Amino acid sequence: MTSPTPAASPKQEARKLLESLQDKYPVFHEFKPLAIGIDKQLLARDGGLDRKLLRLALGMYAHSSRYLKSMRKASQRFNLDGSPGDEVPEEHRRHAADILRERFSKETERREAERKEREAQADARQHTEKLNQLVQKFAK
Repeated sequence: MTSPTPAASPKQEARKLLESLQDKYPVFHEFKPLAIGIDKQLLARDGGLDRKLLRLALGMYAHSSRYLKSMRKASQRFNLDGSPGDEVPEEHRRHAADILRERFSKETERREAERKEREAQADARQHTEKLNQLVQKFAK
C-alpha cells in the first residue's frame, strides 16, 4: 500500500513555473528587467496559466538578488520576446539598490552574530577545560 504523495505547496509550484519561464524565455534566464505588465504578455501567450501562481512566481523572481542587481544597473526593460520596453526610472533603480543594501546589511549582522556565538562557545569550552584541569590538579 502506498501513501498518497502530498500536493506541492504554492511556493513549490511557483518555483516550477519560474523554472519553466527561465527555460522558455531568455529575458527570464538572463535576469533582464521585465516590462511592466509582463504578466499580461505571459497570459496572452498561455491563457492556461493560473494568475495567482503566476503572480507568486513573478514576485519571487522580482525579489531575487540577481534580478535586483540587474535592475540596479538597468536603463531599459524588456518584453517577453527580448525587445526593449520602457526605460527603467531612477526611482526603480534606487529601490532595487536599497533592498540589496538592506539584505547585505542583515546578512552581515547575521554572520557577525554567528561569529560572536562561536567565539563565546569556544571561550566557554576553554574555560571549562581550565576548570577541569584545576579540579584534577587539586584532586590529586
